[in-house]
Amino acid sequence: MRFRAAVLRSYEEPFTVEEVVLRTEPAVGEILVEIAGTGMCRTDLAVRRSAGRSPLPAVLGHEGAGVVVRTGGGPDTAVGVGDHVVLSFDSCGHCRNCRGAAPAYCDSFASLNLFGGRKEEPARLTDAAGGALAPRWFGQSSFAEYALVPARNAVRVDPSLPLELLGPLGCGALTGAGAVLNTFGAAPGDTLVVLGAGAVGLTAVMAATAAGVVTVAVDRHPERLATAERFGATPLPASPPDLPGRIRRLTGGGAQYALDTTASPQLINKALQALRPTGSLGLVARLHTPLPLEPGTLDRGRSIRHICEGDAVPAVLIPRLIQLWQAGRFPFDQLIRTYPLAAVNEAERDCDAGRVVKPVLLPRRTGR
Repeated sequence: MRFRAAVLRSYEEPFTVEEVVLRTEPAVGEILVEIAGTGMCRTDLAVRRSAGRSPLPAVLGHEGAGVVVRTGGGPDTAVGVGDHVVLSFDSCGHCRNCRGAAPAYCDSFASLNLFGGRKEEPARLTDAAGGALAPRWFGQSSFAEYALVPARNAVRVDPSLPLELLGPLGCGALTGAGAVLNTFGAAPGDTLVVLGAGAVGLTAVMAATAAGVVTVAVDRHPERLATAERFGATPLPASPPDLPGRIRRLTGGGAQYALDTTASPQLINKALQALRPTGSLGLVARLHTPLPLEPGTLDRGRSIRHICEGDAVPAVLIPRLIQLWQAGRFPFDQLIRTYPLAAVNEAERDCDAGRVVKPVLLPRRTGR
């Protein structure tokens, strides 16, 4: 089967949109999805800085949504031909954490999602000349017209919804909202500070507002702070004097929860200082440098942990987020700008420059 995909051939070079060849039918437990839209996530772009650990050439993309066109059947295949689905991250389905409703902490998460798929698999996806492409980025590789994915990655959605916009619910929005709703279990009257008002941070703000949480958003870009304020947060520049003191005053003595999306050691320390006793800080961005903690930051019961994929079971959280969106309480679509697949490099440039919060590629029609 031949179709178009955006291929990353070099860590330094642009994507190339070219014909690729899928050389297998869906196996048992797999589905073939025609992609309607796929979000571009910072994790896709971080492949360029992976020091060779993510294999190239590859088809990236892991926020896909589309229509099932073929299925391999099997007991794990709960979706059928014609179903509209949102795709999320891959997991093995049988390790202790998967069985314990924590698929984001699957024993095989790194190999299934970050390193191109199982090494023992034969070349499933090639370029037009027959050269192998890494085919299983987050079990999807959805920067393409079609994606062959494990059925358990797919969440069925109402076919009346605008499918091309739903892909970001599978990762970025899942991560931000899940941190608030799942990890923190934030409730009305709780207090939260969100560091970084990008896609993950802003969806965390939306979820917090929907949950009745008093939220402060910290960022260095005034336009991002204005967006956070529109979604219900109190905006605060990242570099005023005594940032922890400002946060404590705005949250009535300190935030109960903090979510860092910046991976900045300086901001992480300031967030810890802004927590009230027993407060919790969650990290969602990968740290690229050591994290020295200043004396006293973990005193009085404060804690810090990493959060992967919003501690979510996608089949549970994605429908919940759609319900909130339909009720006007989770307007994630307001972060989206769409691009045709051929404009993938423009989308990346706009994302890097901060001109767009969430690019979404439309493989089958022109973006807006």
